[in-house]
Amino acid sequence: MASASNNVFTSDLSTSDFWLLLDKGYMPVGLVVGNSVYSMGVVGGLGSAVKGMAKGEVPQITELMYNARELAIGRMKDEAEKLGADGVVEVKLNVIPMGSWMEITAIGTAIKYVGVKGNSSGSKPTIVLPIDK
Repeated sequence: MASASNNVFTSDLSTSDFWLLLDKGYMPVGLVVGNSVYSMGVVGGLGSAVKGMAKGEVPQITELMYNARELAIGRMKDEAEKLGADGVVEVKLNVIPMGSWMEITAIGTAIKYVGVKGNSSGSKPTIVLPIDK
């Protein structure tokens, strides 16, 4: 993981999103990820399958999804805190159901406030564009 002190970071931000953040005084500090894999077990999976044949919500699956999501987001936040971030933007949640198993991954870009554009205390990135003919 990159640290905020050397201004090197990984991110999945678009160039527009990157410049919008800079304009508001924020600098990306790194890509952060959290994931969780949950199982309902054989009995829970069979019970949910039977309940799933009727109309309505299947509470076991709903609870599983909420718990897995909260755990993944919490782990992503922990990574952001280790980078000294003030927040996380562009968070994407990927949910992959696998029978009675479920994997949830949270991916986002950790950001830190460095000052409003034009403030000499804020760091500004250097843009390098290749000029090939």
